[in-house]
Amino acid sequence: MACSAPTTSSGSDPWPGPALIPAGDFRTSYAADTTIFPTTTSRNFAIIGVLLLCFVPQFLGGYWLSILIQIGIFSIAALGLNILVGFTGQISIGHAAFFLLGAFTSAYISNNAPIPVFFAIPLAGVVTALVGLIFGIPAARLKGLYLVIATLAAQYILLDFFSRAEWFTGGSVPASANPFSIFGFTLRGDRQYFYVVLAYVVASYVLVTNLMRTRDGRALVAIRDHYLSAEIMGINLTKYRTLSFGLAAFFAGIAGALYAHYQLVVSQEGFGIERSILFLAMIIIGGTGSIMGTLMGTAFVVLLPETMEFISLYLKGGAIDKALSLNTNITFLREIAIGVIIIAFLMFEPDGLAHRWRQIKAYWKLYPFSH
Repeated sequence: MACSAPTTSSGSDPWPGPALIPAGDFRTSYAADTTIFPTTTSRNFAIIGVLLLCFVPQFLGGYWLSILIQIGIFSIAALGLNILVGFTGQISIGHAAFFLLGAFTSAYISNNAPIPVFFAIPLAGVVTALVGLIFGIPAARLKGLYLVIATLAAQYILLDFFSRAEWFTGGSVPASANPFSIFGFTLRGDRQYFYVVLAYVVASYVLVTNLMRTRDGRALVAIRDHYLSAEIMGINLTKYRTLSFGLAAFFAGIAGALYAHYQLVVSQEGFGIERSILFLAMIIIGGTGSIMGTLMGTAFVVLLPETMEFISLYLKGGAIDKALSLNTNITFLREIAIGVIIIAFLMFEPDGLAHRWRQIKAYWKLYPFSH
């Protein structure tokens, strides 16, 4: 017998759909069924993976370290958006504005208050969460197209505020941000800052994984699955929808603050609605409602432009290059590629990369049995 009946839990991704559990692996309690790691092996691999990442800066150059730092920072922001979209069933196309708010807030706090950057980053997350709750109160009573318009309005309201509040953002001049410091020690360069981002990524993903195992996390998922049934069971829809906006904004603020102290300057250039669409692309490609898929989707979207750049260099001077003008239109080709990939995933792999990864693992676990 290769496997037992399918269950509804697979550890780090609560309620991801049926998962194949080997025969003899019985779940005799609710706590066992909602454990973070379904097996000891998966837990050990996760720990080993984090430990191996600690040695990455010793072997990679500055370019690839920069790519990994970007993946880490954007994955935290995408994680917050996945709480709102994937786990609660809401929608937002204003996530980039909250990311930028966290960046400006942390830079402002560290520059104008005697607070180290170590404490300014979580404070920026809290401030951003409070703003997210303000926008979440009216948005929580909307759905469908009206919710999309409400979140779009939040994006433009915040961007307009950034352009007018020169005392906060610097106006047309990019705001400066201090390098990361803790207890008098200043961390500079990609090699040192990589560990800061890694620590925040691990903490954020562990926090959200545990959140989804709590009563509040199950309430969010219930609203996503069938909000009428959730309301009949006594779940306060307005409360939890508003809470999901606050949580999404919190992680966006944390990510924005990390980005600010990495770049050391903050500007609203490049953080319009197109950036919000990219955040949506990360969770769609990775898998909505999947914590592991969030990281996979972020890596995919961040590496896509680099791949397009490599392809354009490889095809340079050839017939395809002359026909499409790759070198002069590479920016547009990146946007086209992201759009095409989103459509392809929605059509052929709607559950994202995380679902495909689970299928691959199940195949090798059960091979050569077809079930």
